[in-house]
Amino acid sequence: MNLFNLDGEVAVVIGAGGVLGGAIAHGFAEAGARVAVLDFVPAAGEARVKELRDQGAEAAFFETNATDRASLEAALAGTEQALGAPTILLNAAGGNDPKTTVTAENPFENIPLENWHRNVDLNLLGGAFLPCQVFGPGMVQRKQGSIINIASVSAHIPLSRVVAYSAAKAAVLSLTRFLAREWAPHGVRVNSITPGFFPAGQNRKLLFNDDGSPNERTQSIWTHTPMNRFGEARELVGAAVFLASTAASSFVTGADIRVDGGFLAQTI
Repeated sequence: MNLFNLDGEVAVVIGAGGVLGGAIAHGFAEAGARVAVLDFVPAAGEARVKELRDQGAEAAFFETNATDRASLEAALAGTEQALGAPTILLNAAGGNDPKTTVTAENPFENIPLENWHRNVDLNLLGGAFLPCQVFGPGMVQRKQGSIINIASVSAHIPLSRVVAYSAAKAAVLSLTRFLAREWAPHGVRVNSITPGFFPAGQNRKLLFNDDGSPNERTQSIWTHTPMNRFGEARELVGAAVFLASTAASSFVTGADIRVDGGFLAQTI
């Protein structure tokens, strides 16, 4: 038995136009799944679908605002028509609003409320809550499904500066466990992956100087990471395919898999 075979599965990847979501989309496709690419940026989503099709996968793109229910419902209808009923949902939408980043020039008490809401909406509402509301009920009805939310090391230990992002990701972990309990009797598993530090568009300015060299924050991260490096996007794929596969993880729900190079294991 191939524990990691996703033949016949339909995987919806929200944020598949990005670095991490894109790597996981390719991993699902390589394991045999048909892949719905959902992304807010048409050029990125369409480019991802072309890559997936070039590797022989069935794939379709749907321009989607993950914080808008109507947009998600349209993507669900399009996925069902083009590829079939979704059996896997990977929530990778997210990012940090620079105006909620705490610095000496922008202390916590000066964070604009509208930016706080925007950041929490993106990472919690769009990063898990609304997609689960839209895609989850069909899985519950069919008594089959795997939902994977992308958390963050900052959900476990709030990191300096990214306060709104950390709070939202902590809520994603809580929501994941809540839904795992609610939907387990209906054959739907809900888990999360906690990535460590993976350079991507959303965090590059926090990690590198303008000339591309690692900044002081990066040096601190590497010191705190036993593997002494950043992760590579491909290193998230194994955990995602494991959680997506019923054969491999049929008794796994409410779990959080850390792919962080040991970051959360380090103390002093």
